[in-house]
Amino acid sequence: MHITTTPLLRLPGSVHRIAGLALAAAAATLSLTACQGTGGDGKADGGPAPSGGTKQDAKPRRLLWMGDSIAEAEAPALEAAMKAGRAEFRSMAAAGGGGVTGPIAQPTWKALAKELRTFKPDVVAYQITTYDWGTPAEQRAGYERLARTVKAANAELLILPSPPFKMDDFYKPHANEIRTAPKAAVQVARRHPETVHFLNSSALWGTDRAAPKAQRSKDGIHSCQQGSAAFAKWFGDRQHELYSFAPAPPERWATGPWTGSKVYSRLGCK
Repeated sequence: MHITTTPLLRLPGSVHRIAGLALAAAAATLSLTACQGTGGDGKADGGPAPSGGTKQDAKPRRLLWMGDSIAEAEAPALEAAMKAGRAEFRSMAAAGGGGVTGPIAQPTWKALAKELRTFKPDVVAYQITTYDWGTPAEQRAGYERLARTVKAANAELLILPSPPFKMDDFYKPHANEIRTAPKAAVQVARRHPETVHFLNSSALWGTDRAAPKAQRSKDGIHSCQQGSAAFAKWFGDRQHELYSFAPAPPERWATGPWTGSKVYSRLGCK
C-alpha cells in the first residue's frame, strides 16, 4: 500500500537537526499527556489492568517486539530509543500478519518459539494486530496462550492496543472483532497480574485516527517518523514506571539512521 504524508511528517536532510528537536518536543508533550490521562494505571475500556509485582531495576535487558505493519513502522524508533537506554531490542513485527489469533496466526507462533529460544528476551511486548479476529473467547484463548508461552520462557508480557486506524473496506467486516480484542487482552492481564501487563496507548494516540493527536499518516493506518518517535518516548516512560528502566532523552536518539529506514520509504514517508 502506497502512503503519502502531510508536510508535518517530513524529515528532509537540510533541516534534520531542527526536525529532531521538534520530534523530541512533540514526544515529550505527548508523554506528559499520557501520564495525566492514566496515571500509569493501565486502564482500557473503562477498567484497570493491574501492573502487578514490584519494580525490577534490571528490566528490560532484552525486549522482543511483536505486531503487524503498524508495529513494524514503530519499530525503528523503538529500537533506537531502547538501545539508547542500554536495552537490546529485536522486532518480529510482520506486515500482513503478526497476530496470535485467527487464521494467519501460525507463522507468528513458529517465529515466536525461535525468538524466545535464541534471543531470550526478558520482556515481550505485543501490540494487538489489525488481524486479531475471532470471537472474544477465541481472542482470550490466543492471549492466554501467549501469556503462558512467554512465562514459560521466563519473560514478562506487555500487551498494547493497536493505535486508532481507518476502518477501510478490508477491515469493516471485522470491525466488531477489532473492538473486542483489547477487552479480551485486559481480561487476560487481570488473570496474570504478576507476568502480564496491559499498557493503554490510547492515552498517547487518543481514539480518533483523524485527530492530530493520533499522528496517523494520510492512509489513516500507519505512522511515519514523527509518530513513531512519539510512541517510542511514551513506551520508554511506561518501562520506567514498571521496571525503573532509565529511558534515554529523545535528544540522544530521535534523529539518526533509523529515520531513513526502508519501512518508511515503503510507506511513502519522507
